[in-house]
Amino acid sequence: MSHANARLTVHGRRVLIARVAQGRPVAHVCAELGVSRQTGYRWVRRWRAEGEAGLRDRSSRPRRSPTRTGPEVESAICALRMRDRRGPDHLGAELGVPARTVSRVLRRHGLPVLRDLDPLTGQVIRASKTTAIRYERDRPGELVHVDVKKLGRIPDGGGWRAHGRSEHVRGRGIGFDYVHSMVDDHSRLAYSEILPDEKGSTCAGFVTRAAAYFADHGITRIERIMTDNAWAYRYSLRAVALDLGAKQVFIRPHCPWQNGKVERLNRTLQAEWAYRQVFTSNDQRAAALAPWLEHYNTHRRHSALGGLPPISRLSPT
Repeated sequence: MSHANARLTVHGRRVLIARVAQGRPVAHVCAELGVSRQTGYRWVRRWRAEGEAGLRDRSSRPRRSPTRTGPEVESAICALRMRDRRGPDHLGAELGVPARTVSRVLRRHGLPVLRDLDPLTGQVIRASKTTAIRYERDRPGELVHVDVKKLGRIPDGGGWRAHGRSEHVRGRGIGFDYVHSMVDDHSRLAYSEILPDEKGSTCAGFVTRAAAYFADHGITRIERIMTDNAWAYRYSLRAVALDLGAKQVFIRPHCPWQNGKVERLNRTLQAEWAYRQVFTSNDQRAAALAPWLEHYNTHRRHSALGGLPPISRLSPT
């Protein structure tokens, strides 16, 4: 990628070289392209020396870094961090190294931050994002993600989004809607329902209906169902999973990103359905969910699918 302030991209450099190759003066071509003669002559020299490869971007990393912290000092920083479990200010003072340098060394070696460590044993006590690498299943139905998003109900006449924040509006709380959602990992086909709670029987009924919806759209078999570790999922979905011939899969505790595709759908639901416009009643918002889901599955562009909607990855039924 070219530098953010660079006047010439690789294509612009080819244009410069093509015009110079026609016998035109470099200075004239540079004036036409709005670059300095120094820049123009640099690319001409690289092209003459290396050909087409000379027009590509090069790393700005220096060939030598004589002032970089030596390996012995880096090893001492890491060893002292593991032994004392202290911050950069303390480690830098002990070793005579700037605290900023200590921070960079610790980050370079991938050592966990102190807040993630047990102060007595030094063991990592907070889960790390071990699934930060993006993945995608090979076929529809191989894995589906299930989750619930809780939304405050809208009082008749509209809530604070319609009338502004005030004691009057804030004191009219009437409970919550529970938006249950299922997403196919491969195609991103989604199905959601607004239900009154997130009890086990409610979750089980939703998964059954969601599976029927998926079957109507070409996903005739669900192989794995991924959820968090809520009691309603861990125990009440056993019979449903058995009927579907699916295996239950649970994320690691306190690692919601492992169920990231449905978590991302929850965020999209909020931004593009629940909070996209002002609703004057809870029923009005509920009625808008089904049309939005139809749009999401059949028309909305999805960046992970190359700009195509989820239905594009499913066979017509």
